[in-house]
Amino acid sequence: MSFTLPALPYAFTALADKGMSQETLELHHDKHHQAYVTALNGFVEKDDALKNKSLEEIIAYANGKPEIAPVFNNAGQHWNHIHFWNALSPKGGSVPGILESKLVADFGSVAAFKDAFKTAATTQFGSGWAWLVLAKDGTLKVTKTANGSNPLATGEGKPLLGLDVWEHSYYVDFRNHRPDYVTNFLDRLANYEFAEANLQA
Repeated sequence: MSFTLPALPYAFTALADKGMSQETLELHHDKHHQAYVTALNGFVEKDDALKNKSLEEIIAYANGKPEIAPVFNNAGQHWNHIHFWNALSPKGGSVPGILESKLVADFGSVAAFKDAFKTAATTQFGSGWAWLVLAKDGTLKVTKTANGSNPLATGEGKPLLGLDVWEHSYYVDFRNHRPDYVTNFLDRLANYEFAEANLQA
């Protein structure tokens, strides 16, 4: 199976007035994400054990195996970025009713959720991701993962909304101010309708 880079679900200019520039999207999507896809396809071509596996199956197969860590990292990053592009929206920032009710029930308020998410995103040392997940006990939780890992691999829950906190995702627009990037995501860019759809799926 050969993997491909999916097109963005919006124009490269669509998020510019929401704090994510065309330059960032072009570099992040066309360069960084494409590099993960290219590397992953190279590993698949050379390893019969990876052929005919889905992306999720490759992540599960490579998880916890140091000898094929590059396979896990590139597969994880490909999955994470497919999710991430959908977690952004030109109409982002507005929390729909079903998700809002669930956030209030599990965090106390939408503001408390945002505080927890921002803490996770800003305290992830180095490269990684912050996530809103539906935990196995049915509650919403915030978690974070390092490098190319994700909640599929850690078993912490079903990913509903993920934020890339690798420096390449924000350095053009926010320089070294990760907290500002996270706040901008939560208030202006986050596709909460996507998160609600994942919650209901």
